[in-house]
Amino acid sequence: MYKSVVIAAALFNQGATTRAAMERARALLAAGGKITLVHVIDEVPGYVAASIPKEHMTARRREVEDQLAALAAGAPDVDVVVREGQPAAAILGTAKETGADLIMIASHKPGLSDYFIGSTAARIVRHAPVSVLVTR
Repeated sequence: MYKSVVIAAALFNQGATTRAAMERARALLAAGGKITLVHVIDEVPGYVAASIPKEHMTARRREVEDQLAALAAGAPDVDVVVREGQPAAAILGTAKETGADLIMIASHKPGLSDYFIGSTAARIVRHAPVSVLVTR
């Protein structure tokens, strides 16, 4: 049983992937354990960010926060974190900060460059100091 589980929250498909991960995490969670949903908003290159209104970026972050809050609604064992930056680094950083002993991440259907698991999942598997559960 795990005391702290970090789930890399995917918000496509109306959060179905994240909800499924939360169900799995609860089955693996020790009594009194905590789940942290983390979503990373990809870093926008400076030359692109300069042409995007700040209000747009703020609205996008608020939208992500609202979606995560809806996924975690009514669950006292779930915290929500929104980060900006490189996804693998941000997820690993959140796991370290929360003292996670398990990271859960979904993998997508493979392409040529990341044949077995997605590139973010692969980076997390390679660099995580704790167990990683990759789901499909």
